[in-house]
Amino acid sequence: MDETAALKTTPLHALHVSLGARMVPFAGYDMPVQYAPGVLKEHLWTRSNAGLFDVSHMGQVTIRARSGKYEDAALALESLVPVDILGLAEGRQRYGFFTDDKGGILDDLMITHLDDYLFVVVNAACKEQDFKHLQDHIGDSCEVTLLDRALIALQGPRAVDVLAELWADIAYMKFMDVRHCRLHDVSCLVSRSGYSGEDGFEISVPSDKAEDIAKRLLEHPDVQPIGLGARDSLRLEAGLCLYGNDIDETTTPAEGALEWAIQKARKTGGIRAGGFPGATRILAELDGGTSRRRVGLKPEGKAPVRGHAKLYADAEGKTEIGEVTSGGFGPSAESPVAMGYVPTEFTAPGTTVYAEVRGKYLPVAVSALPFIKPTYKR
Repeated sequence: MDETAALKTTPLHALHVSLGARMVPFAGYDMPVQYAPGVLKEHLWTRSNAGLFDVSHMGQVTIRARSGKYEDAALALESLVPVDILGLAEGRQRYGFFTDDKGGILDDLMITHLDDYLFVVVNAACKEQDFKHLQDHIGDSCEVTLLDRALIALQGPRAVDVLAELWADIAYMKFMDVRHCRLHDVSCLVSRSGYSGEDGFEISVPSDKAEDIAKRLLEHPDVQPIGLGARDSLRLEAGLCLYGNDIDETTTPAEGALEWAIQKARKTGGIRAGGFPGATRILAELDGGTSRRRVGLKPEGKAPVRGHAKLYADAEGKTEIGEVTSGGFGPSAESPVAMGYVPTEFTAPGTTVYAEVRGKYLPVAVSALPFIKPTYKR
């Protein structure tokens, strides 16, 4: 039986195939992992020019209060996320996550305030369960709609110049701004954000217009198509979590070093403190710390340390202390890079731990994140 037969495809699938992409199964979709240049060159191209990514497998959801008031939609969503949604300005986006009653992370997401409703982007592998989660918990007070739209990311230092040729005002957008605009006469929703550590944009477009928009962008000499392989190495260098690898229902926000994503209003003493699943544990950990924490890891030498490698306190591998969650070679960092969880007493940058790689225990230095300097347009 053909394993790809059951895979879903994005509106850009035919374009990927025509461009010679190597396709692989990912989150239930047939997706491009790389093109002819290969992961390393695609990674470096994005850091120096503009890379075009197909992220149409992600879920795009709108949340509208049945009352018609943004405030009601915001407060409804706040019952599921430890994030200040009520205070989110119109045309602005914010990172957040669904939590469960034990304080674990069910998924991470991007939340945007548009007019009188919310626009939310969730991970591909979680989108059906996220949609049900929203319907089950706030469906009585809100209309929750899973959209059929494509999502394209244009990332890299040349991205703004490429898009400014189509819509000049895009140059005035700041990091996490979101605007409606027209690109090649197509109505699009553009956010100045992404998952590469570079300045860039994510563009929500009607599915039937996605291939035309992508082809036109690829006509620009500064733009090349980029696959999932480079997307992973780019986000790893930027210290950004991949749901299912670095965070999941077994990790809390504080363990995942994501305290920055919980605003003052939702913390202990805030005007709307708590009120979300797992609040008792999450707020206690924000106030008192955790026993383990996600950190950056830099292996000595040139051998990458991959996800699921066990971490030890000693070179003999006698005392297991944690695990690598993501790892590989960082083309821009010019060295292996990784992330993982270690006990709090091992989190100081420069601390040496040991990763098990093919029966050997390789020294790894705990490192601050990210591994590269992000170039977001603040």
